[in-house]
Amino acid sequence: MRHLLSCEYCFDNCCVELKFTDGSMIAIDTIAVEDEYAANLYQRSELDDLIYNAPLEYAALLLDGDPRVYLKTVTEYKPLDE
Repeated sequence: MRHLLSCEYCFDNCCVELKFTDGSMIAIDTIAVEDEYAANLYQRSELDDLIYNAPLEYAALLLDGDPRVYLKTVTEYKPLDE
């Protein structure tokens, strides 16, 4: 059984990288994820917030959750003309 050693965002390749005790690694391409799941600027902002502030939760969302449901739940649309 492998255990997670670290999870962090790498600015060099725009990936959230997970490293495990058995030497394996998962790199999540954040740009590809945004292109696939984020339909607008607000949803991209929500994903960016997770990437920079909670990379482990971001990885868990993508590996175990449903990003579309998450984005529909948390995204607030605010008109720019207010």
